[in-house]
Amino acid sequence: MRLASLPMYDLPEVRWAHDALWDAIAARLRDAGVADVPAELTRDCALSDHWASPDLLLSQTCGYPLVTRFAGRLTVIATPVYRAPGCEGPTYRSAFVVAESSAARDLSDLRGAVCAVNERTSHSGMNALRAAIAPLAGGAPFFREVRLTGAHVASVASVQVGEADVCAIDAVTHALLARHRPAALEGTRVLGLSTSAPALPYVTRARASAGEIASIRDALAAAIGAPELSAAREALLLERFEPSNEAGYARIAEIEAEAIALGYADLA
Repeated sequence: MRLASLPMYDLPEVRWAHDALWDAIAARLRDAGVADVPAELTRDCALSDHWASPDLLLSQTCGYPLVTRFAGRLTVIATPVYRAPGCEGPTYRSAFVVAESSAARDLSDLRGAVCAVNERTSHSGMNALRAAIAPLAGGAPFFREVRLTGAHVASVASVQVGEADVCAIDAVTHALLARHRPAALEGTRVLGLSTSAPALPYVTRARASAGEIASIRDALAAAIGAPELSAAREALLLERFEPSNEAGYARIAEIEAEAIALGYADLA
């Protein structure tokens, strides 16, 4: 059986919505004659193994691994459009989150602070923040400490309890927490937003045929407009999909290159 997952915004509060979205996509893929469409989404898997699998049918990935570790190993199907602060069309930003009581008025006030990062392979948590700090760092370490948390939600929690002074989290994640888990943001505020980048892509394996790619794009477009998905769309803050390809994600590599050119290759 083929593999499908929608792991990027799969908070427990919206898993039902991702399941409904997948059911609608899967039904249209079967109608189009796509073989071995899985009945359910795969969860709690090692995402790197999942994305590298020759059985991958559909998933959503972060743009940073797409242009680095998985360059040439995944095919971009579409870019989602979200209805959330910091999102404009098929782009999104990172929210720089600090404690509500923080004296910081901009990022420059955080020199010597403790920064929480979900993963060093994350665009929204690391790459976007690195680019924002690079002009301030002067080629030297900027933060006193960078702590890896493993997840955006954990990064915000670190700021909430005073273990970290700042974190960068995906603006869609921030909006989903505000909608479905507001307590997770209590005692924090958004200091600013990063530069924009293409939103997290829906992908399939690199060797997918042109016919299958077209079928998946058609299934996404048809499913997202289905009346029965209105509640799921609302819960996910998801408006539509725009067809795209790997070239559309070059901006993420450019953001990294800009930081490196300023002598700030590592978020530190």
